[in-house]
Amino acid sequence: MSEKLFFHGDILTMDEAALYVDAVLVQDGKISKVGSKDELETLAPNAEQVDLQGKTLMPSFIDPHGHFTGYASAMLQVNLTECVNFTDVINGIKRFIADNKVQPGEWVVAQGYDHNLFEEKAHPDKTVLDVAAPDNPVLCQHKSGHTGCFNSKALEYLHITPETVAPEGGRIEVKDGELTGYVEENALIDYSKKLPLNSMEDYMAAYKTVQDRYASYGITTIQEGMIVNELKDLYGFLTNYGMLKLDVVGYLDMACSEETLQAFASNMKQYQNHVKIGGYKIFLDGSPQARTAWMRQPYEDSVDYYGYPVQKQETVVAYCKRALQEDMQLLAHCNGDAAAQQYIDCYRQAKEELQAQNDIRPVIVHAQLLGVDQLPAVKEVGMIPSFFTAHSWHWGDIHLKNFGSERAKHISAAASALKEGIRFTFHQDPPVINPDMLETVWCAVNRITRNGVELGEEKITALEALKAVTINGAYQYGEEDSKGSITEGKRADLVILDQNPLKVDPLGIRDIQVLETFKDGVPVYKRA
Repeated sequence: MSEKLFFHGDILTMDEAALYVDAVLVQDGKISKVGSKDELETLAPNAEQVDLQGKTLMPSFIDPHGHFTGYASAMLQVNLTECVNFTDVINGIKRFIADNKVQPGEWVVAQGYDHNLFEEKAHPDKTVLDVAAPDNPVLCQHKSGHTGCFNSKALEYLHITPETVAPEGGRIEVKDGELTGYVEENALIDYSKKLPLNSMEDYMAAYKTVQDRYASYGITTIQEGMIVNELKDLYGFLTNYGMLKLDVVGYLDMACSEETLQAFASNMKQYQNHVKIGGYKIFLDGSPQARTAWMRQPYEDSVDYYGYPVQKQETVVAYCKRALQEDMQLLAHCNGDAAAQQYIDCYRQAKEELQAQNDIRPVIVHAQLLGVDQLPAVKEVGMIPSFFTAHSWHWGDIHLKNFGSERAKHISAAASALKEGIRFTFHQDPPVINPDMLETVWCAVNRITRNGVELGEEKITALEALKAVTINGAYQYGEEDSKGSITEGKRADLVILDQNPLKVDPLGIRDIQVLETFKDGVPVYKRA
């Protein structure tokens, strides 16, 4: 029997009935007993002694939304996150081609640029990308993942012309009768699927890298936010060869094939080889910083631009009905308040028409601009908002510009949700940003923009923020009986921090270091 006894530190259980305990005994991957050190030593005299030396032990973090494969893919792409102008973009792509010996005609994918932060305040269209890679087709993806640009060779490869009709819920930009290379939403998604995949060997190495990175942030349950047909074989490799040490909860594209459904048949709502299919995922709008989020009121600098929807009303009702009939959880990407309203209305209609009594714990993914006035309806239909609350730091200043002070100060309305009695979670949407849970807790507690503006109306306490990434995350996945708190009988998914987030100055929370992470009692990360 494998046994560990943790003691001599702040043991933060996340169970408010007994927020701190003296010691924890772990046996064969589960929390078998909490109590005094002396008591537990008597029960397990041969247990490995883990002296916390005053550090903090708490449940490991749970990722309520992200893209495991997208994060892995980013490891194989040009990283443009530090670029501040088009020259940086050009040089970054050129350097990648040279360093990786990319041959003429081979695809180059770049990711992570943010036009809001560029000197040019514009997207790097085909004229920029043609300079960067005249001999290669290029896709350059916006940091939001909702827009991007192709160069001329890529447009030719994909047979996109000025006359090409964009898919519903997407846009292909044409100016003065010519393609610019810029695309949005479903146009980007559909054409991205036509790109050749990297080698299986490259993907497996990238999966290992990002799995280790999740563990380094104290995360032991992660999400594959959209499983499309193209991921079937990759997951077959991952699971058949036992490459996963963390739990992955995946959500299927509603349009996935019967073959893909069969490939994951043994993973439906249960873990097998660390993979569980949690339900389905749909997109209802785009990104607020990319100005494609669907709003009830116009963007701040416009009298008639609201963003736009991705799905028709009857389609969303049908998706909700399917999820309810199959008793599968449904995650819907909704950044704007109009998209959130569509989801609320369609889910309510589906339940009424089916007379459904089951609770599939539907999730509003991102819920950036979910209105405070919409929260009673969210509670009524039983939805869980998963807030991308780190937006307050990363794009808060952009939201002030796009939406004005009144709407921007209520992005990720966690405090208002608490007052309404709504359970919520927090996420980072990797690869949009790194899955740094402590930075996210810092953002929720302080709500400061990069320019130092306080968006203070929706501040919450550190304890409530930690709940959002532990016990509430477990609830979102229907795993509250096995994860999310240090409670007897639950899995020993644990993290050791160098400081207690509840006791440091709130401004110091994001400086806390993850020292060690345990999955089922087994160390999966240790800080050097």
